[in-house]
Amino acid sequence: MLFLLDIHLNAKALDLTLDELWDIWAKEVEAAAQATEAGLVVALYKVVGQRRVICIANAESHDQLDQILMAKLPMAHLLDIREVAPLRLYGDFALDVKKKFAE
Repeated sequence: MLFLLDIHLNAKALDLTLDELWDIWAKEVEAAAQATEAGLVVALYKVVGQRRVICIANAESHDQLDQILMAKLPMAHLLDIREVAPLRLYGDFALDVKKKFAE
């Protein structure tokens, strides 16, 4: 299942020194690389000028995604997940359009 995630740093990040923030973000970078290798992260983008990341994730279930976001990320306690949107491949939608959703 594909999901769009809009992820922001929360106010707790302001309590960290810049060095502490960079250290934990380095751990997050490594976790993101491993998740990409494993196929869990399909695409990952840092929004320019913001402490914000956009992710396309491929999770087995809603439960798996929730477990990852709530506890398995190094920065989980510093993140606000502003949006989680399930995605559908456009090609599959296009097929339904061609069939006019008849089936």
